[in-house]
Amino acid sequence: QVPLEESGGGLVQAGGSLRLSCAASGRIFSSWVMGWFRQAPGKAREFVGAIRWSTGRTYYSDTVKGRVTISKDSPKHTVYLQMDSLKPEDTAVYFCARSTDLSTQPGAYSGWGQGTQVTVSS
Repeated sequence: QVPLEESGGGLVQAGGSLRLSCAASGRIFSSWVMGWFRQAPGKAREFVGAIRWSTGRTYYSDTVKGRVTISKDSPKHTVYLQMDSLKPEDTAVYFCARSTDLSTQPGAYSGWGQGTQVTVSS
């Protein structure tokens, strides 16, 4: 198990930006897909996007496509989620996790961090 730790959340006004980080305490293997999810109060955990570690190819949900960018820093074992044009409905706890397959389902992922809270005010 390689623990993952999210950071970078906070309170931002609608239209603002945030960059979240997901740092792994150890090596991220090339076979991994690193995913970002979010969970709002009373709602199911929702796929935001993912990045295939070996190629850097990214995938996004239709809900956030065009407003978020996922990137990686291999030497730092870190994945980033840049979020722009934030909306109040983006308010949630954001999590990162890993999988060996590209999936939008939380059950396909493991190594969940504690999450980081993002609150967007209107």
